[in-house]
Amino acid sequence: MKTAIFISVRNKSTRLPKKAILTIKGKTIIEHLIDRLKLAKLPDSIILCTSTNSKDDSLVKIAKKSNIDYFRGSEDDVLYRYLKAAEKFNIDFAVIALGDATFCDPGYIDKIISFFKKTDADFIRVPDLPIGTFNYGLKIKAVKKICDIKDATDTEVWGGYFTEPGIFDVRDLPVEEKLRHPEMRLVVDYPEDFALIKEIYNRLYREGEIISLEKVINLLRSNPELLRINEKCQKMYEDNISKAPKPQFKKQLSA
Repeated sequence: MKTAIFISVRNKSTRLPKKAILTIKGKTIIEHLIDRLKLAKLPDSIILCTSTNSKDDSLVKIAKKSNIDYFRGSEDDVLYRYLKAAEKFNIDFAVIALGDATFCDPGYIDKIISFFKKTDADFIRVPDLPIGTFNYGLKIKAVKKICDIKDATDTEVWGGYFTEPGIFDVRDLPVEEKLRHPEMRLVVDYPEDFALIKEIYNRLYREGEIISLEKVINLLRSNPELLRINEKCQKMYEDNISKAPKPQFKKQLSA
């Protein structure tokens, strides 16, 4: 079995334009993320998955500079992009790292892969980590099945394709208590989010070191006023995501 981290990223964002290539402490957000992902021990490779749009050329350059693989596919059909990336690199199971998940925990990437090896689940979530720090585990056979039965070409919001048909094995990975803070928002989606992330880096970053998620959580627990910087963003995000296209299926298949 071959596993990989798929970094799902484009430069298409409108709420915070080109957020993945915004700079903090001399590096782009996506470069900081790649540095974190390289600490995971179990994945066989890291693959930056972006689109064929020329606006994403800068992301491919960063992948090359960072010595990781890349794949360019559909701009809007994210699931199909994952499938074709998996086929190109012969991947059986992928852990999805969203390009704005600046503080995802590499240890939980390894835990997702280990959990998959024990359960053979189709879709693995880690819902109790802070918002923007969790990853998703996808069995590529399940992604292939979804691409066979879905009736949509816009799958930017794709979780429902695993949960709604009722034919996939969906599992939630438990989170240790010290990291169990789903009320904290650490994603980069709005200018206020970026302001919080910059403040965290200003307080914790040391060149050549990776800020652990535990250190970030401890900082926010000790300084709860920092969470007020982006406290309105989650409601804005939820309102926006509610307008996204719903999963559409052309036929049902048995599990």
